[in-house]
Amino acid sequence: MAIFHASVRTISRASGRSATAAAAYRAGVTIHDTRDGLTHDYTRKGGVAGSVIVLPSGAAAAFADRSTLWNAAEAAEKRKDARVARELILALPHELDDEGRAATALAMAEWLAARYGVAVDVSRHNPDRQGDQRNHHAHLLFTTRTVGADGFGGKTKALDDWKQGPEEVQAIRLAWEAIANAALEKAGSSARIDHRSHKELG
Repeated sequence: MAIFHASVRTISRASGRSATAAAAYRAGVTIHDTRDGLTHDYTRKGGVAGSVIVLPSGAAAAFADRSTLWNAAEAAEKRKDARVARELILALPHELDDEGRAATALAMAEWLAARYGVAVDVSRHNPDRQGDQRNHHAHLLFTTRTVGADGFGGKTKALDDWKQGPEEVQAIRLAWEAIANAALEKAGSSARIDHRSHKELG
């Protein structure tokens, strides 16, 4: 069985974090945060296999620019403890080649954009040279608000709700299982991932 990992976490000001810094680090680029005046330069960071921004249907084309997107995400939030982004971390099947891993990460980003109306910033990372060489993974940083032609809209309430939120996380995990397994089958691999825990699998 291939490795399954799909976890959702938040990027929050309450913990001293920003969407601009998170995006710059994951993509290995420089972003200047116009809200606090800080410049986040991670151009020397290695291991980034590729990055791309996926927008929902009808979103302003300007948000395809990483700096524009995440500065706008920061500007849309006024609270000191605001959640400024969410992140889905995926283990990409090492049984796929680089093109296959890129395609599966992109497909998952497109699923998120379509389901929630959010912008998704995808950065794929290669394994550390000294670590497990199967550890290909992707960081899908996505907005906490919908993105449209006129900018940012309302919060993604389905993910914020204390009851519906966990159900949505489960839906995300199931979607990733289906996308990854379809890619593995297409590639002729017998490996499959399973979203269930070791306990659930017996």
